[in-house]
Amino acid sequence: MEDLVRMIVRALVDSPEDVTVNTIEGERSIIFEVRVASDDLGKVIGKGGRIANAMRTLVRAAGTKRKKSIWIDINKAGEAGAESAEESHGDTDS
Repeated sequence: MEDLVRMIVRALVDSPEDVTVNTIEGERSIIFEVRVASDDLGKVIGKGGRIANAMRTLVRAAGTKRKKSIWIDINKAGEAGAESAEESHGDTDS
């Protein structure tokens, strides 16, 4: 699924070489942490969050077999994300 997220995001941005996707898999959830160049952040989120929500829907549909909550955390490169994403999505696997 990480490849699916990476492919979609790279197709949307002007700087595909700056796209990174990290997967954080817990007992009950999977978080895809997406980082893009600051100029591309709006392209990935979309007006009113429509593109981000569509990506989340696709990834959740693709991941239904795993029976886990699936999240996409979108940040610009250099911004904190994974630690706060786990906390905000209630993943307490530690």
